[in-house]
Amino acid sequence: MVRNDLRNIAIIAHVDHGKTTLVDQMLKQAGTFRENQVVEERVMDSNAIERERGITILAKNTSVRYKDTKINIVDTPGHADFSGEVERILKMVDGVILLVDSAEGPMPQTRFVLQKALEFGHKIIIVINKIDRPDARLNEVGDEVLELLLNLDANDEQLDSPIIYCSGRDGTASMSPNVPGEDLIPLFDQILDHIPAPEVDMEGDMQMLVSSIDYNEYVGRIGIGRIERGSMKVGQPVTVADYHDRVKPYNGKIVTLYTIEGLARTPVDSCTAGDIVCFSGIENITIGETLCAQSNVEPLPFVKISEPTVEMFFMVNDSPFAGKDGKFVTSRHLRERLFRELLKDVSLRVSETDTTDAFRVSGRGEMHLSILIENLRREGYEFQVGAPKALMKEIDGVKCEPIERMIADVPQDALGSVMEKMGARKGELVTMNPKGDRMRVEFLVPARGLFGYRNEFLTDTKGEGVLSSVFHSYQPYKGEIQKRSQGSLIAFETGEAITYGLYNAQERGTLFIGAGTPVYEGMVVGCTPKSEDISVNVCKKKQLTNTRASGSDDALRLVPPRQMSIEAALEFLADDELLEVTPNNLRIRKKILSNQLRMKKNHG
Repeated sequence: MVRNDLRNIAIIAHVDHGKTTLVDQMLKQAGTFRENQVVEERVMDSNAIERERGITILAKNTSVRYKDTKINIVDTPGHADFSGEVERILKMVDGVILLVDSAEGPMPQTRFVLQKALEFGHKIIIVINKIDRPDARLNEVGDEVLELLLNLDANDEQLDSPIIYCSGRDGTASMSPNVPGEDLIPLFDQILDHIPAPEVDMEGDMQMLVSSIDYNEYVGRIGIGRIERGSMKVGQPVTVADYHDRVKPYNGKIVTLYTIEGLARTPVDSCTAGDIVCFSGIENITIGETLCAQSNVEPLPFVKISEPTVEMFFMVNDSPFAGKDGKFVTSRHLRERLFRELLKDVSLRVSETDTTDAFRVSGRGEMHLSILIENLRREGYEFQVGAPKALMKEIDGVKCEPIERMIADVPQDALGSVMEKMGARKGELVTMNPKGDRMRVEFLVPARGLFGYRNEFLTDTKGEGVLSSVFHSYQPYKGEIQKRSQGSLIAFETGEAITYGLYNAQERGTLFIGAGTPVYEGMVVGCTPKSEDISVNVCKKKQLTNTRASGSDDALRLVPPRQMSIEAALEFLADDELLEVTPNNLRIRKKILSNQLRMKKNHG
């Protein structure tokens, strides 16, 4: 049976191409909000970190009603580190809206998510967004998208995808690049005409794959997915099974059932095949498991999520300031929280190590792991992390490492320094094309070669460069890469940083701390352009004597310290350093705190 009253779509695009803003306008124009309702911008980005950074991290479901048809929409992340969210969400939908920026054109993540959608055989609507940009290249970008479809071996139906020209911010859509639109009706009409209605078996035994997990303190874990077959009712007994036999089949019962209407979850008594629903009542349900009728247990295959490429060690905080800030400080707390994160993040891996105080955590990239660190510190956890490392693999007896496809848009005058830095980091130039007064360069570069490069890249391009990367493949190990040319300024003793001591230290390099900051021996208080580490005494006071020279007591001027974000701190870390993370502070420290012991180890 075909359910013509329903469409299930996902919106996919590269980061910052305007997915969440377009969903805002779709909700407004479909009458989801009251006339006088105050609505925040990017209403789908409900998480605090998402709102602060302006990026989507978790895929979210919403729905609109248009011409007696319910359109379920999934807003997906655009950042490569969260592409595990996109991969599993594509299982829930029948078609995708591919959003492309009218000036930037297809970017690495566009290629990655489009390839996944094509593998599922989904129908595609191409939306060229931000057509009101002064540097928009509407016809060229349309050609670039079709060229990308050809490169990715799209079938004839997918190559025949309609192209719509949109301004997500203004809420307009048009079928022609020359005729400005007035509203999003052309887009809604294309969704109804081009995206197929779900073909479902209403009479069969119930079957549903869990594609996403939410958590609520009152009802526990909430499973989200699409009913593939039959119908689902509150109170219905079900059997939970796994296609890959990760768990033995076990029985459970549906306690509550919700459908998604606009931004709210509406309780219902029953739903039928094709609907995207949320349910609670099964305590240990996880992503990739199938709910089946007890009379017919048939688990559905689950898409294989791409492997992580970066690993870090999370450890219990053992610095002299341990336990002063955090609420959860023991290894038991840290272990419990990391394994709980696995329940909803399918692209994360956590494993035990030889000691009980450290855990190996692997993810898709530095940002993936830095968001996890940020979430933990906001919840009151205190811990330490080591420098990120690329995950090596042995393929046919050869040591291989992850290679990233890196694309950068840079001003012409900065091209030389970018090429030079990429050469030192074992990057191979793939293509180089002019885009207006800028150049777009594409490299294949080892993942470890990009650690610590983003800040340098922004400096080299005077803040004008745009850099993005996505995992490409595993290739034989490329050899040693010098990671960091700077050394660290290390506190010589424990105490409080004094203006006089900092004034003398700032001549050696850039400081990370200001006056009055508590420091301990072995803590990194700044960086120096020299390649070796330097110990500095930032707690040094001026010796008071009874002789004075004119001008000797003039105020000492300190250069404002460099504020380090989590990403910047992770990029800065050397192999013999750790990042101490507490709810209120980020401190970089040496693994061996004692200056004497460290000198002995380094110089024998």
